[in-house]
Amino acid sequence: MASGIFALLDDIAALMDDVVLMSKIATKKTAGILGDDLAVNAEKASGFVSSREIPVLWAITKGSFLNKLIILPLAFLLSYFIPWLITVVLILGAVYLAYEGAEKIYEYIVPHDHAEKIIDAAALTPEEVLVLEKQKVKAAIVTDFILSVEIVIIALGSVEGKPIATQVMVVTFVALLATVGVYGIVAAIVRMDDFGMVLLKKDSKTAQYIGKQLIRLLPLVIKGLAFVGTIALISVAGGIFVHKIEYVHHLVESLPQFVGEFLAGIVGAILSFAVVKALMFLWSKIKTK
Repeated sequence: MASGIFALLDDIAALMDDVVLMSKIATKKTAGILGDDLAVNAEKASGFVSSREIPVLWAITKGSFLNKLIILPLAFLLSYFIPWLITVVLILGAVYLAYEGAEKIYEYIVPHDHAEKIIDAAALTPEEVLVLEKQKVKAAIVTDFILSVEIVIIALGSVEGKPIATQVMVVTFVALLATVGVYGIVAAIVRMDDFGMVLLKKDSKTAQYIGKQLIRLLPLVIKGLAFVGTIALISVAGGIFVHKIEYVHHLVESLPQFVGEFLAGIVGAILSFAVVKALMFLWSKIKTK
């Protein structure tokens, strides 16, 4: 009986070692999406009255947890009953990521007139401000759902072929890390300017200087995260193309890994963006007839 208990403990230890190792791999592979998730949510959570930033962010965080509760069981069922479909979903997800990256670059380079309208919260009633907050929270949760699907599927792809218990623990860990880590950092980012205002009231010249820099840095940090997130999206998409499509793998296998994956992502971004724009153009022509 004692030997049986020790054997069970040994099996559990081996499983946990596997889970830790695969969690590191899965976290590394989803890092690009986490970066984009961070950039998107930092932008979504900013722009509120200071006293409302944390309550709004908490509402988005709860919505993110609910998203994970919906996505994770569906992903595990898919992996258990139709495992080959994970590769298909991964490639489709990579196409979406490549298109999203291309769209961000396009909107940065080409002037466009669909920027979000700036609303003066001071001119609104408390009821109108609450309605506006709910709308922005809802939009942020929908965006989080899309990014969460990408994170879970990529994490699941990194443990493809592993026992279902390992898959459940690894992907659940990455999903929780995505929510706790991302929204924890977002909370720190959106409070940068408030902390800066506190330092401005200090007598110390050094504290005042740091406070001014923190206030100035907030929009730059958000823009910087958006830039890094865009590059990460394209690289992650390219990595999936290289590792899941044999033809693409052979084309870039002589190149350094990062260069090959980034080039594959760029080509995928251009092609996906061109196809979507062409379809949108054709659809607009059909509608006008």
